[in-house]
Amino acid sequence: MGTVHAGPAALAVGVDIGGTKVAAGAVDDQGRVVTEVRRETPGRSTRPRVVEDLIVAEVQSVLRHPLVVDRPVVGVGIGAAGFVSADRGTVVFSPHLSWRDEPLRSRLRDRLGLPVTLDNDANAAAWAEFRFGAGAGEPRLLMVNLGTGIGGGLVMDGRVERGRHGMAGEYGHMVVVPHGRRCECGNRGCWEQYASGSALRREARERLQAGGPYVAALAARCGGRVELLRGEDVTELAREGDEACREIVADVGEWLGLGLANLVAALDPGTIVVGGGVSTAGELLLGPARESLTRHLTGRGHRPTAPVRAASLGPWAGLIGAADLARADHALPGAGST
Repeated sequence: MGTVHAGPAALAVGVDIGGTKVAAGAVDDQGRVVTEVRRETPGRSTRPRVVEDLIVAEVQSVLRHPLVVDRPVVGVGIGAAGFVSADRGTVVFSPHLSWRDEPLRSRLRDRLGLPVTLDNDANAAAWAEFRFGAGAGEPRLLMVNLGTGIGGGLVMDGRVERGRHGMAGEYGHMVVVPHGRRCECGNRGCWEQYASGSALRREARERLQAGGPYVAALAARCGGRVELLRGEDVTELAREGDEACREIVADVGEWLGLGLANLVAALDPGTIVVGGGVSTAGELLLGPARESLTRHLTGRGHRPTAPVRAASLGPWAGLIGAADLARADHALPGAGST
């Protein structure tokens, strides 16, 4: 399955586990993905062992690839959607999967026979954008990942900031609407209920169900079956110029900006990077987000405002970051400095 080796030619394998997909890939020391596989996440009701089996199968598939099989592999990095313990050995809680106090690092290490690094998936994405992407060179980077929910990562002075208990960066579960919509985490009014892929899909479905003269494109996209409408459909139609979808994306952008204003007030980052599937809407999302951020920011007009940039590594950020964190832990001097 590969030889542990600290040389510059060594690859690292990254695994990105989100709410809807598991992606794995081999990554070189420049952040380039050599090969990649993706499969759907089994789901929240699936037993932890089933998800573990899927991860093992994907990593083994990557290791058998012709571009990988003859090269040394330094280790495997896992970016998991959920709370990861301070020692980065256990997934304490995942709102989108069935993990509860899951000792994922040791189990995967035993099954794969390689060193394993475990971290939150948004931490991994933030690290990738800091090392190789839109935040390269910015020592105080705030990343917000808009996927099924909202993930967050923070790089402070060139280090991933994980907090005292390893659970920093769960921005998506800031309550922005007291007694608001019920969230999968158990609370109400969480930010991700208003500014995520799930929010985008929900708003589009509600608009389609309500009818009216502006939903023809949405109805055509899902064949009139509301339950088949996806967040990706909304962003694609918005980019194609559909006014209803542009309004929905702009509304999500306003909620995004509101949450960002709170984070800027608390953390004062140098750069904000927005990634995840929803960010493919580009300026249709980020324009309203910047306006909302400026409007809600405390001290507006009297303080610098961090630029808001689209992530540049796309759907590969999580696995690239997870792989690079594994490389730092297992191949470079000063392991654990990230």
